[in-house]
Amino acid sequence: MSNPRVRKIADRIQVIVAEMLERRIKDPRLGFITITDVRLTGDSQQATIFYTVLSEPDSATGDYASTAAALESAKGLLRSEVAKQLGMRHAPSLTFVPDEIPEAARHLEEVLAAAKASDAEVEAARAGAAYAGEEDPYKKPRELEDDDEEPFETPGPSAPQDT
Repeated sequence: MSNPRVRKIADRIQVIVAEMLERRIKDPRLGFITITDVRLTGDSQQATIFYTVLSEPDSATGDYASTAAALESAKGLLRSEVAKQLGMRHAPSLTFVPDEIPEAARHLEEVLAAAKASDAEVEAARAGAAYAGEEDPYKKPRELEDDDEEPFETPGPSAPQDT
């Protein structure tokens, strides 16, 4: 969808469908729905509308199924309203697809939580850990004690020899 005209039409379809679902469609099967994206083909004949449903975690499948049925029954009204508001001769056919983003985000949060927990375990294990070898593994120069002689004798000034 690199054509700017197609992108503008898709954005306008998203606004129109969202307003229609909020104000004019009064189906009790329709849950709290959010239109997340609209993808339109290059010839503007087919529009794929992605949606999410805000629901309770235990009843996620039932809400999606009833919302999908409500959207299918309202598809004709939505299509005619899109054509009327856009002033297009041929209205694009609408296809509703549940968006996978919330499930992917939930999975990503679970993975990050697991990584954070493993980091906390490593930090706890590190707190009581001791070094495997010496505490300071770097070699230091040997220090001489006061009663030790110098390890090397330095030649002093030698007297001139008579020959």
